[in-house]
Amino acid sequence: MAAPSRIRSRDLAPHVIGVESTLPLMSRAVTEAFVRLHEKGLIYQGSYMVNWSPNLQTAVSDLEVEYSEEPGFLYYIKYRVAGGSRSDFLTIATTRPETLFGDVAIAVNPTDARYSKYIGMNAIVPLTLGRHVPIIAHKYVDKDFGTGVLKISPGHDHNDYLLARKLGLPILNVMNKDGTLNEVAGLYRGLDRFEARKKVWADLKETKLAVKKEPHTSRVPRSQRGGEIIEPLVSKQWFITMEPLAEKALDAVKKGELTIIPERFEKIYDHWLSNIKDWCISRQLWWGHRIPVWYIMGRDCEEDFIVAKNSDEALEKARYQYGKDVEIYQDPDVLDTWFSSALWPFSTLGWPDESAADFSQYYPATVLETGHDILFFWVARMVMMGIEFTGRVPFKYVYLHGLIRDAQGRKMSKSLGNVIDPIDTIKEFGTDALRFSIALGTPGQDLNLSTERLAANKAFTNKLWNAGKFILQNLPGQDDSSSWDGIYSYKFDIQDTLLTLPLPESWVISKLHLLIDDVTTSYDKFFFGDCGRGIYDFFWGDFADWYIEASKSRLYSGGKSVAFVSQAALLYVFENILKILHPFMPFVTEELWQALPHRTDALIITSWPKTGLPRDVSSIKKFENLQALTRSIRNARAEYSVEPAKRISASVVASPDVVHYISREKEVLSLLSRLELQNVSFTDSPPGDANQSVHIVASEGLEAYLPLADMVDISAELQRLSKRLSKLQTEYDGLMARLNSPNFKERAPEKIVREVQEKISETEERINLTRNQLSFLQSRELVK
Repeated sequence: MAAPSRIRSRDLAPHVIGVESTLPLMSRAVTEAFVRLHEKGLIYQGSYMVNWSPNLQTAVSDLEVEYSEEPGFLYYIKYRVAGGSRSDFLTIATTRPETLFGDVAIAVNPTDARYSKYIGMNAIVPLTLGRHVPIIAHKYVDKDFGTGVLKISPGHDHNDYLLARKLGLPILNVMNKDGTLNEVAGLYRGLDRFEARKKVWADLKETKLAVKKEPHTSRVPRSQRGGEIIEPLVSKQWFITMEPLAEKALDAVKKGELTIIPERFEKIYDHWLSNIKDWCISRQLWWGHRIPVWYIMGRDCEEDFIVAKNSDEALEKARYQYGKDVEIYQDPDVLDTWFSSALWPFSTLGWPDESAADFSQYYPATVLETGHDILFFWVARMVMMGIEFTGRVPFKYVYLHGLIRDAQGRKMSKSLGNVIDPIDTIKEFGTDALRFSIALGTPGQDLNLSTERLAANKAFTNKLWNAGKFILQNLPGQDDSSSWDGIYSYKFDIQDTLLTLPLPESWVISKLHLLIDDVTTSYDKFFFGDCGRGIYDFFWGDFADWYIEASKSRLYSGGKSVAFVSQAALLYVFENILKILHPFMPFVTEELWQALPHRTDALIITSWPKTGLPRDVSSIKKFENLQALTRSIRNARAEYSVEPAKRISASVVASPDVVHYISREKEVLSLLSRLELQNVSFTDSPPGDANQSVHIVASEGLEAYLPLADMVDISAELQRLSKRLSKLQTEYDGLMARLNSPNFKERAPEKIVREVQEKISETEERINLTRNQLSFLQSRELVK
């Protein structure tokens, strides 16, 4: 279906390519990207601090690490000063005593008078058989935090690693890849890191070097993949230099080449790219594309390697450089799957062959729609890679939707038992109801999904279906050509036709044309929630509740020719509702569309409704007056408990021009308000029995008088209201007595007192209303 201007056919996904042909294309694109980046000097290998997952045995990126506030302990440990007396020691607080075997220095603030005398001396690392490390001064140390003494373990802490590289300190690693301590830990070798922590603390206490252990909450890094605690570890990996790529991605937003929706995420995008770190792209899992690097057998891997597009090319290069007898082997690591995902907008279209038909047709796209939680994982990287390899931003707009949470706003998880299975939801509520519920969310804002919300939208789907059934039942047979000629004679897109329509038809057509403009504008601005709510309100509040009901006056009591205008309007409005609702609810709208007479094309490929169609603003105002009058009469009927099936009389009083257009819809007013058609009069002054009638004011200059005799038995109603007043007065007196009780005021909680005061106010209002009704009826009884 042709939709608003920014959602075009070229933005639809290209045809599905078979798996057998896709995989080689994708692998070729990934390899090509790696080789090109390496040739530009943007990919390098080195031993650096990474986030290591001991259980998965792989490095993970910064974005795949989640931090949580967790309870733990702070361990205070004595480090004796070499060459000093027994009283010369430094107390260090740490959350990870097992890493002390990797200490390479002790740091204090140069302005801290407590420790200035130790600067330049050495400290003895506990449990290491006397290993010495220097005591240094550095402004990085916060003298007011903890003891003001910092142990530097650059092999197991990101900040310590950066400080050690800056100061030229050695890097000492005490951890194996599986999370056990290595030979550097001496007697603790082979212990799991958490078991080692307990053992180290016990031994520190035994050697009198343990000062104290106290509860402490710290930010614990956990793997997004497996949930285990991440170990900062120095490891040889492959990295991409990100800064030059990030600069271009930042410029794309600044120049307006890329728009992120909602706009507030542009600031987040800007902050991340402005502070980006080099990306560790190698993984030690067999899940991803193999790194296209080959090493020379018997040589240093860090110095002698070949980057090539395939093994044949790698061998050819190796023979040229090292001789024909050279042996090579490929790097066992794979690329981070986000690396290949970052190439997705163009690698799926045949790149690096930019002459490929799919690439020429579909790149760049217009809109990317995805969750806000992968703005960095995926979106920003696609932008960087797209610009780097094609010179163009891969899409014009990025629409970020929120995450689906439970009714209480909690993240769904098996442990909480609050996971909503979409398959089960579809079985119970329907696909369209689920789609509509989710699509009404605000961009970038998480959506609390409840069964109540789903049930409401299922009811909306049913309402749509029933409206379709009603319309189909009231249309002529497809072979009744004369009737269809009469229906199709109404051209609602022409101003002159609109101005000649009866008031209800002119009103509903005008409202529809306004809605089409609003919805199309909202679609173009990606305000999908506004679209859905606007369509919902118009269909249910205007079309179903008012126009369908009003149309029955012509369909059921008018002649065949009189019914044509209502049939034409019902069909015209309904088919346009189906068109603008189709992106939200494709299944039920398509089913209803194809059930309508004379449909040759599926709804999905029909034209989007035109905008700027005629509308009659005056008819909207006039029908609103008719609605106000109807509501006022309905309210009066409810107030006096008139039986729903009972018809009553009415005298409508208004200025001549209002009477003119209201009286022309006498049948509609009578039908909607349950009035006796023969006893409805229109005048510009109150009727003679006004003092025996209920007087209602619908709007300025539009009133009505409803004879009491038609509505109630005055004597019986007086008795009923008198009993109600007596009951309310008793309730009021009891509440006041309770409130004025000294014991109640002194002992009752403030919330209870406030509730009693609110109930007194409500009861007082009901008493006044009942008294007014009694007074009104008593005056009518006296006159009678």
